[in-house]
Amino acid sequence: MPSPTPAPAERIQVVQVDVKPMAAPPAFATCKACHSVDKGGAAGVGPNLHGVFGAKAGSKPGYAYSDAMASSGLVWTRANLGKYLADPVGTVPGTKMGIPGISDAAQRTRVIDYLESLK
Repeated sequence: MPSPTPAPAERIQVVQVDVKPMAAPPAFATCKACHSVDKGGAAGVGPNLHGVFGAKAGSKPGYAYSDAMASSGLVWTRANLGKYLADPVGTVPGTKMGIPGISDAAQRTRVIDYLESLK
């Protein structure tokens, strides 16, 4: 009995998609006063937040972090961002962050969603 003829190899085409970040939520207006979000953008009063999601806290080049932030050991996960954005000084005593935090949980979630989209 003859062996079956193999099917011709399929060509796989890789398509690169340029995904745009979501629009900044209204609660991010306070953040934008000190933080830029442009890819490759310069730091301002605070560090540039583009690509911060998933990064080690205090590690982005181009900003002089507080010793407290640089040695915090935090990685910016959803949970850690949630804690920090709710109470920056309580989460990282000695941080340079000058706002008291975002008290509304829904607003914090929208800011975290936005930061996650900045990849």
